[in-house]
Amino acid sequence: MLEPGGSVDAALRAARAAGLDRLDALLLIGHVLQRDRTWLIAHGEQVLTSKETVAISDLMSRRSTGVPLAYLLGRHEFHGLMLRVTPDVLDPRPDTETLVDWALGLIPSADARLRVLDLGTGSGAIALAIKSSRPACEVHATDASPSALAVAQGNAQTLGLAVAFHEGSWWNAVPAGRFDLVLSNPPYIAEDDPHLYALVHEPRSALVAPEDGLGDLRCIIEGAPARLQPGGWLLLEHGHTQGGAAADLMARAGFVDVGHRHDLAGHVRCTGGRLAG
Repeated sequence: MLEPGGSVDAALRAARAAGLDRLDALLLIGHVLQRDRTWLIAHGEQVLTSKETVAISDLMSRRSTGVPLAYLLGRHEFHGLMLRVTPDVLDPRPDTETLVDWALGLIPSADARLRVLDLGTGSGAIALAIKSSRPACEVHATDASPSALAVAQGNAQTLGLAVAFHEGSWWNAVPAGRFDLVLSNPPYIAEDDPHLYALVHEPRSALVAPEDGLGDLRCIIEGAPARLQPGGWLLLEHGHTQGGAAADLMARAGFVDVGHRHDLAGHVRCTGGRLAG
């Protein structure tokens, strides 16, 4: 993609010709050169070494095939936290911050001592964001993937946040006792959904659910009453067409005050409710 002996500006032109976003290109070049965007823009004439040219070309080529930027950089910012991200976990989406913001609104203050659970934590994004903003809470997180848990635990250690991690599938992984608040961004894409083609680089097990994408949501909702305190909240992220189904499942499971939150595009992206009693 790049000619030997080219400059930073030449690399940016090559990225544009390949159809890459300029910001993506700046981040990839900066990743290789260990420079920020301001420096790159001010030093467009900087000549790249052969090693830098090869590395930048490789990253740009992979990005052009749809590999998420976070996997190429090895990191992604979520709710103000810089997280390590690998292909073992989903690339955290800005829309998932909607779920975190809803949860934080239900926790009255930074010194609140609630017991919180994140089911299917992946990179640890949700659990770590909660712990960072509400440090007095006892936060637990689960995942069925040992590789994902290793990423989440590494992020917790790097950030100095005390979260208890548990390996296993949904409620089977959860320690004894009841929780005041449970959150999850589970797999919710149907197995035949055409959008999966664009997500080929991310772990399929974290994306696809049976029963037209509702299988894992149903499992979480139906198991929640036995693990929540009376009056405890369950908050779920789901597909933008699944809000009605999620609300119906919650109502049948004994949840009240069921409501929704919208994502950045205005779609219904999260559904939550309070366990009656």
